[in-house]
Amino acid sequence: MENLFEELCKDYRFKEGFHNCINCGTCTAVCPAAEFYKYDPRRIVDTVQTRDDAQIEALLKSDTIWYCGECMSCVTRCPRKNGPGLVIMALRDLSIRLGYFTESEKGRQMLPLTHTMTGNILKYGYCIHPETFKWEDHMESGPVWKWHMEHLEKSMKRQGANYMGEGPGVLRKIPQESLDELKAIFDVSGGTERIRTVEEYSRKKAMEMGVSIEEYEKDAFEHCSETHFNE
Repeated sequence: MENLFEELCKDYRFKEGFHNCINCGTCTAVCPAAEFYKYDPRRIVDTVQTRDDAQIEALLKSDTIWYCGECMSCVTRCPRKNGPGLVIMALRDLSIRLGYFTESEKGRQMLPLTHTMTGNILKYGYCIHPETFKWEDHMESGPVWKWHMEHLEKSMKRQGANYMGEGPGVLRKIPQESLDELKAIFDVSGGTERIRTVEEYSRKKAMEMGVSIEEYEKDAFEHCSETHFNE
């Protein structure tokens, strides 16, 4: 493989988001993630600008690149029209392709996220679906959401949704023909290959850690160290 900076330069998001950073810190000042996490988008861009493979590799293996919410507030405020959020997208993509994402706690969350999001899209046609959003897994959502999940069909009907029904309407059942088209899009666009890549590197990491892939995924979904947050 060519050096990491040159690999990043091949990504159109990197080309769009990486120009002449003057390290003013505006991106960090406006960043919502920086308020809560030990996260500084200015430092990320600064690291990439070094073009130093060792530093970029450390970044690809770190939790840091997974804190960004991709809200793109940084793009709207940067005086040089940089897009640290776009740079982050390119870094995440490269981290996954090289398998470096399994070296960080936040990076390992890619496995349950990939299974949940892509699983929902391919099975139901929606990124988030009530059938897979269990209250037991998200107790922070509180008693109102618990009641909602326990009375799902009744609640959906009151809101006017056509929940898993035929024809038009919110949360309607997506025809199999449309789901087959979604699968074909995943196949030709690289989405299916991306799922396989995440699963392959995650299995290798689980073996390295001496746990089953099920235990690995459960820990990645449930565990969050306090070290990620600002004091």
